[in-house]
Amino acid sequence: MEQETEPFEIKNNESAQRFETRIDGHDAFVQYRYSVGGDFVLSHTEVPPALGGRGLGGKLAAAALDYARNLQLKVVVTCPFITKYIHKHPEYEGLLRKDYD
Repeated sequence: MEQETEPFEIKNNESAQRFETRIDGHDAFVQYRYSVGGDFVLSHTEVPPALGGRGLGGKLAAAALDYARNLQLKVVVTCPFITKYIHKHPEYEGLLRKDYD
C-alpha cells in the first residue's frame, strides 16, 4: 500500500526566526530577522529537492508576508525567490520598504 503525504502546517518558529514546515523528514523554510529599525527582513528560502514541485516555497513566502501584513511591519527582501514571488503577487508590494538599499 502506497503512503500518501500528510497535510502540512507552516509554523512561525520565532526562536529560529523562520517560517517552516517538515514533510517526509525534510525541512522547508523562509528565514527572517528584524532590522535595527524594526523592518521584517526576509533573507532566505529553502525547499529541499525532495519537496520540490509542491508549491511549498510560495506557501512559505505567503505565510511570512501575511504575518508581516497582520503586524503592519515593513518588509525588506534580500531573498531572490521572495522577490520573484512578490512580482507574481503584487498584492504584497505595499508591504515593501521602498527607501531601503
